[in-house]
Amino acid sequence: MLAELAGILTFDAGYNTAVVMVGSTIFGTGAGVIGCFALLRRQSMISDAISHATLPGIALAFLAGLALFGNGRNIVLLTLGAAATGALGILAVHWIRDRTRLGEDAAIATVLSVFFGGGVVLLSYIQTLPSAGQAGLDGFLLGATATMTGTEALTLAIAAAAVVAVTLFLLRPFGAVCLDPRHAATLGLPVSLLDLLMTGLLLAIVAIGLKTVGLILVIALVIIPPVTARFWSDRLGPMVAVAGLAGGLACYAGSAVSALYPDAPTGAVIVILSGIGCAGSLVAAPARGVLAHLIRGRRFRRRVARRQALLQVGKGEMPDRAHLRLLRSEGLVGPNGIPTGAGRRAALAVADDWRLWERYLALFPDQALTTPEWGSRPVEDLLSPDLVAELRRQSSREGPA
Repeated sequence: MLAELAGILTFDAGYNTAVVMVGSTIFGTGAGVIGCFALLRRQSMISDAISHATLPGIALAFLAGLALFGNGRNIVLLTLGAAATGALGILAVHWIRDRTRLGEDAAIATVLSVFFGGGVVLLSYIQTLPSAGQAGLDGFLLGATATMTGTEALTLAIAAAAVVAVTLFLLRPFGAVCLDPRHAATLGLPVSLLDLLMTGLLLAIVAIGLKTVGLILVIALVIIPPVTARFWSDRLGPMVAVAGLAGGLACYAGSAVSALYPDAPTGAVIVILSGIGCAGSLVAAPARGVLAHLIRGRRFRRRVARRQALLQVGKGEMPDRAHLRLLRSEGLVGPNGIPTGAGRRAALAVADDWRLWERYLALFPDQALTTPEWGSRPVEDLLSPDLVAELRRQSSREGPA
């Protein structure tokens, strides 16, 4: 089993499987990349309305292909049908939001339920047709990469690569619109056009990804990789890169599992793997992860406790046992609780630093109260050298605050 999976992962399981994996990986990369802008624009749930609105388009495209060509399973025709009704879903959401008193959440829920209900009705009708058993439309609900042909995978890869290329080409304008639309307008950027283009690229990714992840779960692949990337970076460029990598890896591994177990729901497998990556980032990300947060909190409490203990030592007071253990571990007090030479020097330095913080609070109360970690770190670490020099002059002239 492991040897077979290793063969699939190393593209040694046949041409068609390799093409499908490459196509799925490129799609996952595109979903992660364009999903970043939906996340930053706080329009992630729009993709949910788009995905559910594609179902009637798939069914209608299948019926049209069946009537015109005798075969409705044309990936290009099905994708175009999905994109058409997905676009109608977007327009319906915007119309309800702008022309009625309903909010965007109510508009999305309305469009989602109505379009999806219509699609279910059409699928039920298709199942009654003589050729219904050959329809294979169930794969568009939960995804089915294992049943994709090489031509379908190649079409998917080309379309997804085009979305990625356009997004990267317009990365800076897209970023400006997402971060501050008003500022982007003052720079002369066509905000409405760029916003429409972002929505169009999102629609394209949703439409072309139906065969890979399925319309029910495609929203997860648009949202989870950007959320994963958000734990690792605050900058747009690295965030887009990490999101694309996370989405690509999830689809790469998910399509391999789908090839190994053809009956497994591909979309669910991909989303589970993507969720595992997101959970790992939530725990282990160096900037925003849970472990990093716990470590920073512990260091902050230790730093505050050390300063408080040294201030007590400088006043000739005896710190409590916990603080004594902390100072003893650094060699600042001896076993009998008496400060060492290093401890006395450290106590004087902390006392001098605290006087500067008190002078800063007296002279600039508004700035002091908004300074992060005020009083918990040396004043030189948080304030400019000129300001520190001025505080020292004020302190020596006027005495302690």
